Amino acid sequence: MLNADITDIPEIHLEILNKCEEIGFTMPSDVFVGSLLKTLISSKPKGRFLELGTGIGLSLSWMVDGMDEEATLVTVDNDPELIKIAGNYFGKDPRIEIICDDGAAWIERNKTEKFELIFADAWPGKYEKIGEILEMVEIGGFYVLDDMSYQANWPPGHQVHVDRLTAYLDNRKDFIITKLNWSTGLIIAVKKDINNN
Repeated sequence: MLNADITDIPEIHLEILNKCEEIGFTMPSDVFVGSLLKTLISSKPKGRFLELGTGIGLSLSWMVDGMDEEATLVTVDNDPELIKIAGNYFGKDPRIEIICDDGAAWIERNKTEKFELIFADAWPGKYEKIGEILEMVEIGGFYVLDDMSYQANWPPGHQVHVDRLTAYLDNRKDFIITKLNWSTGLIIAVKKDINNN
């Protein structure tokens, strides 16, 4: 299997990638993460999805590409300039709700909501409000994390947060997790029904 054999790249992806270079956006999501998100979302017809950390919409392009016409997706970022750019690409799609807000505050206000897949690509939902965000995953739904392997742009001491989060997920009895030393380092967790074991 060759990583280079990704042939289903969304049409808009290259345009967004070029925009990243134009504005100097240095945190674009990896193409392999995008392909995985598209695959997982495609497994959830009529699904409801959440992305924390919109950026300018690279991962979002993959997620939207995997959605059917009855699926919906909420994406949240706290940077108004990035949200504006993402809105230019996806704002006319009635299935997509693009929100500019502090992620932790948004989670707190919406913690009773449920989603079939949550992609946490921001501090809130990944290293903050982790208990709340995991409660928002439907039974059988996915919680997906990237950037769990060392990255050159990590601030000093960040590995401690990664290790703490990984240990926390390992000890959750209501999730089955797989850690992948692939792409930027991934954790895929699936919520199980602990009341029906």
